[in-house]
Amino acid sequence: MPAPSPATTGPIAFQGSPGAYSDLACHEVYPDRRTLPCRTFEDALAALSSGDADLAMIPIENSVAGRVADVHHLLPRSGLSIIGEHFAPVHHHLLAVPGASLDTIKTVRSHVHALSQCRDAIRALKLTPVVAADTAGSAAEVARLGDPSVAAIASELAGRIYGLVSLKAGIEDAAHNTTRFVVLAREPEMPKFTGALTVTTFLFRVRNVPASLYKALGGFATNGVNMTKLESYMAGGTFAATEFYADVEAHPAERRLQLALDELRFFTEELTMLGTYPAHPYRTKQNGGN
Repeated sequence: MPAPSPATTGPIAFQGSPGAYSDLACHEVYPDRRTLPCRTFEDALAALSSGDADLAMIPIENSVAGRVADVHHLLPRSGLSIIGEHFAPVHHHLLAVPGASLDTIKTVRSHVHALSQCRDAIRALKLTPVVAADTAGSAAEVARLGDPSVAAIASELAGRIYGLVSLKAGIEDAAHNTTRFVVLAREPEMPKFTGALTVTTFLFRVRNVPASLYKALGGFATNGVNMTKLESYMAGGTFAATEFYADVEAHPAERRLQLALDELRFFTEELTMLGTYPAHPYRTKQNGGN
């Protein structure tokens, strides 16, 4: 988990309404820092770039829903750096106005991903799902309506903010439901190499020649660098250009990563380093550690 920098005490931006899961993640990592809600991911990154915020908390992927759309396209153009990561378990709450009960609610509102992640609970309670823009916004709408027949799926924080009660906690279908966030800053913060688990994130575009990706990745295998994430997406609106987003568990000060990146550069047209940061403890647990 990234530690607050003594040089920065301004707000941390996130996408969503107050009480969103991104807001909750901000409070978990930086409990003393004010949060800045933004309408879109672009707005959150712009707030950081302009100086309206000192940091930004952006979700990258979810263990149930997969990668978060658009983020991989936005990061390369932002000019911002990743300085930390945070893994946050997702615990959905069924929220309603005071006085409502499981017997009075008939419909439930939330973001489409939250509804899909609670499909079994929604079916068991015989509720009609209604897709909304986001989880916290749904909670705000339920509070505004004051209707005991309408509920929302959102975080416990959203319930506290909008004065709702939790009729049922932990209604997510998958116990492993976890979202990975990255913390962004205007300037990189290269951690010292201490031997502790470190993550380096970068983007690259391979040359359009046969077996270029295979050859580009060979250096990571031969030098013993663990690549935990590799995702491709179209670049520049053409089917001939593909960019790749990658995470590796290594520090640039390590000779093995230096050799792997040298080999990668030989087969790529473009390589952009997005950041090096301490691995979150969740990674150690996933790798079989304590």
